Amino acid sequence: MQQTFRLVIDCPDQVGLVAAVSQFLADQQATIVEASHHTDAKLGRFFMRHEIKTDTLKLTLDKFKEAFEPIAKQFAMQWKISDSLQKQKVALLASHESHCLIDILHRWHSGELDCEIPCIIGNHPQMKQFADWYRVPFHWVDFKNQDKKVAFSQIEALLEEYQADLTVLARFMQILPDNLCQKLAGKAINIHHSFLPSFAGAKPYQQAYDRGVKLIGATCHYVTKDLDEGPIIEQEVIRISHSDSAEDMVRKGKNCEKAALANGVRYHLQDRVIIHKNKTVVFA
Repeated sequence: MQQTFRLVIDCPDQVGLVAAVSQFLADQQATIVEASHHTDAKLGRFFMRHEIKTDTLKLTLDKFKEAFEPIAKQFAMQWKISDSLQKQKVALLASHESHCLIDILHRWHSGELDCEIPCIIGNHPQMKQFADWYRVPFHWVDFKNQDKKVAFSQIEALLEEYQADLTVLARFMQILPDNLCQKLAGKAINIHHSFLPSFAGAKPYQQAYDRGVKLIGATCHYVTKDLDEGPIIEQEVIRISHSDSAEDMVRKGKNCEKAALANGVRYHLQDRVIIHKNKTVVFA
């Protein structure tokens, strides 16, 4: 796998910005293998992602950060740079629905998702069978026989123990408490089985059936304290008809859920997502 550095920038739009970044990279003999730019004229903000080959680059990652800091200050940038070879640790949270969990595990196992999965945390003990098959440590947290505050404190402790960089709620049917949402801001991804903002909350397929919609979908978004209202990363839809029952929608919607979650996780791992307020720029 070719090593690259990923430079991601979010800053006020201004003249000379791209030229300054380009000149800096040229001075360091950097080869840009992918460049993505977006200007939000309404907000007056500029977003950039550059992927840079490291084989001719003069600087190490730490030296790059040090040398680039004056330009970042000059243009009031919010920015980061990461090494593609430094794999993120992704913790998976799951309930009794297994399709999204298994899909993520398969994509990771086959090399499609370039990350580490140090643990799976489930509130149903039968999910251990899937963790065992993929040889991933499994932890059961009991939500039925103990207070939810205690259960979530156990989850929080496990995430800290495994030093998770990203937490993925793979159809984890529990609402994270506000304090944990704040702690994981921008580092926790959920899959909701509807095309948000339509049919938020419980039983979205039944809601869609009751409204007689002709399209259903799934939404991959960042977790916030406001239920199902976090910044959207990816969405998938599928057409249905009047002949589809609510159960048919559940069956058909599962493909949307798996695809939206997998793509959303991939974009995050590759530093393709920039969060600005409650929206995202996704350089897919």
